[in-house]
Amino acid sequence: MEAVRLSSPEQLPPHRLGKRPLSRGNGSARSRATTTRNRRNDQSRALFDVIKRGAVLRRHRFLTDLRLLLVPAAVSGVLQCLIYAAFMVRAGRGDWGNLVTACMVLAIMPFIVSTVLAGLRSQEFPFTLSALITLIVYNFGVVVLSALRVPISYSALLAASPVAVAMMVLAATRLTRASHEKLAILDFPGAADAADMIGGDITTISEDEADVAEFDRILIDGVTHHTPAWNLHLTRAQMRGTQVTPWFAMLEEKWGRVTLEHFDISHLAYSPSQLYYTRIKRFCDLLLVVLALPITLPVGAAIWLYIRLIDGGPSFFVQTRRGFGGRNFRMLKFRTMRRGTHGGATGNEDSRILPGCSFLRRFRLDEIPQLINILRGEMSWIGPRPVSLEIARQCESITPAYTARYLVLPGITGWAQVQFRYAGTADEEVEKLEYDLYYLKRISFDLDLEITFRTIRTLLTGAGAR
Repeated sequence: MEAVRLSSPEQLPPHRLGKRPLSRGNGSARSRATTTRNRRNDQSRALFDVIKRGAVLRRHRFLTDLRLLLVPAAVSGVLQCLIYAAFMVRAGRGDWGNLVTACMVLAIMPFIVSTVLAGLRSQEFPFTLSALITLIVYNFGVVVLSALRVPISYSALLAASPVAVAMMVLAATRLTRASHEKLAILDFPGAADAADMIGGDITTISEDEADVAEFDRILIDGVTHHTPAWNLHLTRAQMRGTQVTPWFAMLEEKWGRVTLEHFDISHLAYSPSQLYYTRIKRFCDLLLVVLALPITLPVGAAIWLYIRLIDGGPSFFVQTRRGFGGRNFRMLKFRTMRRGTHGGATGNEDSRILPGCSFLRRFRLDEIPQLINILRGEMSWIGPRPVSLEIARQCESITPAYTARYLVLPGITGWAQVQFRYAGTADEEVEKLEYDLYYLKRISFDLDLEITFRTIRTLLTGAGAR
């Protein structure tokens, strides 16, 4: 049998070696690198040439947004480290190296969350998104510590996690409300008034100088600017990535209210998450009522007894209000005025108020019986505040848009209650309607959560109580 004679590496062709000969490989690699580098340079020169011909460089807000989050991230990291260290010291742990490692991970995580938030910049659900991202990153940090086999205190991490979530939620809220867009408004007869209402630095540009490439957002008037003369400029702006927004929509974003003259029921467009939330909101209402019973039952019983003792019965004040779907219902409150003196707007230091009941009105304790309305399905914790039939009829005659607030359950508190002063007349109720319509358009868990926080602040300060 003839033996197979092996060839030397120099005799084998390149495809048999699995790589080219060393001497040829280096030269070929250098040649390919040079070719790639030249191609990139040509592409770069081509892009710069396109810019010279009229293309623009898009402005990126990532670093600007990130700077807004750095301080909350640093505070979050410090607080978490302090909490974790306090737990470790209290437990008598002396492994300082492991403590330093855990604190380093805790300090880094808020900056990772900030980077993600700056990249996403959610305007719609800042609370939910920031909390979810924080929990994901937090769990990833725990996994990293476990992978490094660092002995950690899970109770300390559990105690520090609410701080991480709270600080990142505050940071996301700060980012959402930050306004560092470069704005311009296209000229129309009411442009100056619109710019004043929106506030901030807004450039007004006319048709003959309508180069809108340098702006982040262009504000337009629907009647004036949907014309052939402006279509070219607006299309060019949108193709370049500049947002084109009706000026009243910008006003709505900034001030949390809808202008009645620009509202139409067709503007209501709900996302699936909003629809799902409205379905589970009823369950949340009932759950909160049950959870509040250990407090509200004894407090309510004491208030009922106090009113009976100082002014006799009845202790409840019942009034027919306009509710969901335009249907009337009987809303319950504790009676805080002397018998036979109800009616009309309530003024400051009203003489009709029973002794000691100003305290109940200030902290909204007279609203406790409305938990019964929630159980009946007539009200929710959060929604447009129901008004009397007389006020409802007056407002409905002033503007047909008033009936839109009947599309959701009325609430004990609401966006209009935390944003607007006390409404004592029909005209003020119509003005207040702008905030109710904003809630109707933006209804979400995040907005309800913000209303809850603002309501707590209002209760603590007593603002708006009469």
